[in-house]
Amino acid sequence: MLKRILFGLSIASAGPARAQTAGPPLYKNANAPTEARVQDLLGRMTREEKVGQLSTLLGWEMYQKQGPQVAISPAYREAVDARHTGMLWATLRADPWTQKTLKTGLDPALAAEATNALQRYAVEHTRLGIPLLLAEECPHGHMAIGTTVFPTSIGQSSTWDPALIEQMGAAIAAEARAQGAHVGHGPVLDLAREPRWSRVEETYGEDPVLNSQMGVAMVRGFQGPGPVGGPHIIATLKHFTAYGVPEGGHNGGSIGTGPRELYQSFLPPFRAAVKAGALSVMTAYNSVDGVPCSANAFLLTDLLRKQWGFQGFTVSDLDSISGLVGGHRVAATPAAAAINAGLDTDLSGYGYDKELLAAVNDGVVSGEVLDRAVGRLLRQKFEMGLFENPYVAVKKAAKQVKTAAHVQLARRVAQESVVLLKNERDLLPLSKTLKTITVIGPNADNIYNQLGDYTAPQPTDNVVTVLEGIRSKVSAATRVAYVKGCAIRDTTSADIAGAVAAARGAQVAVVVVGGSSARDFKTEYQSTGAATVTAAAGGQLVSDMESGEGYDRATLDLLGKQLQLVQALAATGTPVVVVLIKGRPLNLNWLAAHVPAALDAGYPGQEGGNAVADVLFGDVNPAGRRPISVPKSVGQLPVYYNYKTPARHDYVELDAKPLYSFGYGLSYAKFAYSDLRTDVVESAGTVQVKVSFKVKNTSARSGDEVAQLYLNDNVSSTVTPAKQLKKFQRFALRAGEEKTVTFALGPDELMLLDPKMNWVVEPGTFTALVGAASDDIRLKADFPVRQALTVPVGQ
Repeated sequence: MLKRILFGLSIASAGPARAQTAGPPLYKNANAPTEARVQDLLGRMTREEKVGQLSTLLGWEMYQKQGPQVAISPAYREAVDARHTGMLWATLRADPWTQKTLKTGLDPALAAEATNALQRYAVEHTRLGIPLLLAEECPHGHMAIGTTVFPTSIGQSSTWDPALIEQMGAAIAAEARAQGAHVGHGPVLDLAREPRWSRVEETYGEDPVLNSQMGVAMVRGFQGPGPVGGPHIIATLKHFTAYGVPEGGHNGGSIGTGPRELYQSFLPPFRAAVKAGALSVMTAYNSVDGVPCSANAFLLTDLLRKQWGFQGFTVSDLDSISGLVGGHRVAATPAAAAINAGLDTDLSGYGYDKELLAAVNDGVVSGEVLDRAVGRLLRQKFEMGLFENPYVAVKKAAKQVKTAAHVQLARRVAQESVVLLKNERDLLPLSKTLKTITVIGPNADNIYNQLGDYTAPQPTDNVVTVLEGIRSKVSAATRVAYVKGCAIRDTTSADIAGAVAAARGAQVAVVVVGGSSARDFKTEYQSTGAATVTAAAGGQLVSDMESGEGYDRATLDLLGKQLQLVQALAATGTPVVVVLIKGRPLNLNWLAAHVPAALDAGYPGQEGGNAVADVLFGDVNPAGRRPISVPKSVGQLPVYYNYKTPARHDYVELDAKPLYSFGYGLSYAKFAYSDLRTDVVESAGTVQVKVSFKVKNTSARSGDEVAQLYLNDNVSSTVTPAKQLKKFQRFALRAGEEKTVTFALGPDELMLLDPKMNWVVEPGTFTALVGAASDDIRLKADFPVRQALTVPVGQ
């Protein structure tokens, strides 16, 4: 019966179908049920208006700035008047791709004025007055001028602190919403198991459990506890699915994942985030088993909606609908293929638009399918209260963005993300009374190199570099010298001799090397916004950029003359501390063997220099842990820890172990594990296992520990990982303090996919492995499960 009603509405909506009754229409009644408002509005819309609602245009083209004034652009008027657009993306984005600078882009107050002007035109100059939904990039801060820049996602996951990341997500949401945004693109839930891939920095690493916990934290931070409103925004999960394992590391390339691995590894983070209430999902550029994700009915309808109960809307990645023909060559009518599969909205403005309208008029897409997609989008506009209040308070915007509390939070996230890789003979922490410190390296005093991709232009005083952080820690009696030494990639401007001379006269040399995702205005771009790798013209310096979307790698070596710089400094005899600022795992073999101390800071954001200095001088005891394994050679790839049995064997040239395994990270404190116990309780239809153990700080220094529980299913009907993280907890212990840690395992942690692709808990023996890293297991205990369980689909 419902289908008949919807079909009738869709036929009637070929034109303004519903006769106008006296008084305000139902869809404008804030007290009416949301579903009634959606259906009422659908019944009043033309096909052209419906198709327009599904087109998400590039937003930075929709305003004009003249000095201190901002107004809507002719392009925006045309988009609303002729194309009936219902969404904009990246309206406030500023970077070399958009050509928006600190001068031509918008500060928070002007941003609020601009989004208000855009909304006012949509509400007051259209027949039905439907407000816009404005989406922005928000992976590690709102990608707009004047906002707080947090560490990138690979650094966020290095904290192993979901509660902290939820606070960060709430801060990002508040800043975006204050300027008029409603949707934040993020979190990125791709498993990063291919470090040559250019977008590792945007992910939470290689493990589905850690990814799930971080994703859920971001969704809760973005969306808040109830209906999305107030300072909150809709979270858009990216990229659905298995985007982070492209063959050869080629961004957007083909993957070879089978259905069992898809279910067991790549889908759980998305499932967890959907269960946490995520209201938007973005498709990936790749295909899965030959079916592009943007036209994959199994993913978008059968799995996402029927099995998981997803209630929000789906959106394409930029250009991915037209890419069904241009890239994958699978659909003669890509708009029809995408929307019929369950892809609701088009990020580009030309994937649906005229082609979708033609497909509806030709009967290739039914009116019911069109109404279904439009209804999903309208539902969010109603639920967010945009029909009642589409505007933001301009005077409050600047006060709510980059607040002192948010800057302090950025520092804390950066502090917790720092991973201590090596500390030979306790070289760290450094004394603040040292007389001479030399700071060297291409990332020691470069603001953009420590921020990562998807970052807006920054005033120079907005970012604290490592050099500045060190100088702020010591007194005027300490001489802090600085020599750049070399660039990240360019080899024509190196001054290794100058760096060596400076290091010889110092008590310690802090060398800051690694990578960069910093785009510049010489960078060329694809239509998707991904950077294009090009050779430098004759006489021009090579840019530092070696990571970030589009910058895939064939090797993981330190580029340019960075390794030669570190080797020359180590040869001076001056103690060397290496600080790594980078977006992906790099070849650190020589450094690990010859440098006495090393920190990995990822891309630590605007407060990165302060956070690194906090760790270097002992004001913060490091407790970051690796969220992705670091290989010794690209020949080992893939090298993620939770590989399927049987065990890997060594190569002729080297062993099969990574240099640094998942979960690895040192501390200035020492921790002992003891008294592992398991308690199994089985009842009708379920099983619960309590795992408890003690952790004691055996040192004289307070610090955080990250306790990790892995599981091994000893004998199973299908092949399972050698070990799989199931639970973790970060906690502080004072010197000499002991804590009992308890984890609870249920069917979700014990289940596997049997040979018939059913989720089951099989009887047998499991081994609990407890420790400080995936390769640092301190305690083991077996426990039995005696009854078989079948876990319902979607549960």
